[in-house]
Amino acid sequence: MFKTIKKILKFTISSTIILIIGILTSHLIVSCYTKNKVYENVAETPHNRVGLVLGTSPYARNGGPNYYFTYRIDACVALYNAGKIDRILVSGDNHVKTYDEPQYMKNALIERGIPASAIVLDYAGFRTWDSVIRAKKVFGQSKFTIISQGYHNERAVFIARCKGIEAIGFNAKDIKRTRTYIYFGFLRESLARCKMFLDLIINRQPKFLGDPIEV
Repeated sequence: MFKTIKKILKFTISSTIILIIGILTSHLIVSCYTKNKVYENVAETPHNRVGLVLGTSPYARNGGPNYYFTYRIDACVALYNAGKIDRILVSGDNHVKTYDEPQYMKNALIERGIPASAIVLDYAGFRTWDSVIRAKKVFGQSKFTIISQGYHNERAVFIARCKGIEAIGFNAKDIKRTRTYIYFGFLRESLARCKMFLDLIINRQPKFLGDPIEV
């Protein structure tokens, strides 16, 4: 009995160590690879014809404003007004009629002075993987600027580069977070990066593709 418990304990400890090493390694690989491909200063950001903004809800879980959304809109407007992007591809979730991330973001961009003619909507950007790959396979873009918060941008740019897309990232302002939230966010993002590597290995396809759409 004792030997069995000992074996289980050893297996559990070994598996945990391997998991932790895998999580940290995937996180570091992505961060190091994208270090010089992500920008925070508008003036230093290279020009790309298209900016891909990754969708999120305008509302937080408590019903208040979602500042991730607000700051991504701010970043799009700043890049557009500085002539760093000419068109904005808004990619987000629209799996039900009552929830439409692309339209929310388009409305917010128009309210900030971006012409509707410069905005193209991707309604099937259910997750980062789908948004990036659809930008190439559906919207025909092999070079663009991804707009989101820094931690998110690193993963998105890594996906793009692995898929033969010459992408860079522009970091929207992040929100102030508690230490607990930072730790939780790090773990969540690290797990998302592990899943991303699995998607790359099995060559996962977006949930939906479809006919080509001109940007």
